Amino acid sequence: MRISAKADYAIRALVELGADAGRPLVCEGIAAAQHIPYRFLKAVMRDLRHAGLVRSQRGCEGGYWLGRPAHAITLAEVVAAVDGELLSVHGEDPNDPADATRAPAVAAVWRALQARTEELLAGLTLADLLTDNPREPAAALLGLAPARS
Repeated sequence: MRISAKADYAIRALVELGADAGRPLVCEGIAAAQHIPYRFLKAVMRDLRHAGLVRSQRGCEGGYWLGRPAHAITLAEVVAAVDGELLSVHGEDPNDPADATRAPAVAAVWRALQARTEELLAGLTLADLLTDNPREPAAALLGLAPARS
């Protein structure tokens, strides 16, 4: 499985916005703080804005804010906003019926992996990543600690 740079940058940008929730942040500041190429971040922020995950305002008082509270934004939504499908096999959706007829057991594995990945990402919110203990969300994913509510 591979997480795209776009998805990684989107999540990191949202973490930056969530950590500074009270005031707008400009792309230049987010890019510098998270070591994200500025031009790429502009495209990512456009996708996040279209999905309603961030809101923006132009002008000297402008910048970006979270579109919803951090606890209401799941990582699955973020990945879907910038990448679309969470998992593809050779660029195809593993739920494609034609794929199931070629190698049913393999197609079943890909479908299960997609379902589990979606479940994990849907169970983690931006708020989970804003914890004081950076290992807490990973531990929750692995079943080593309860997830925060």
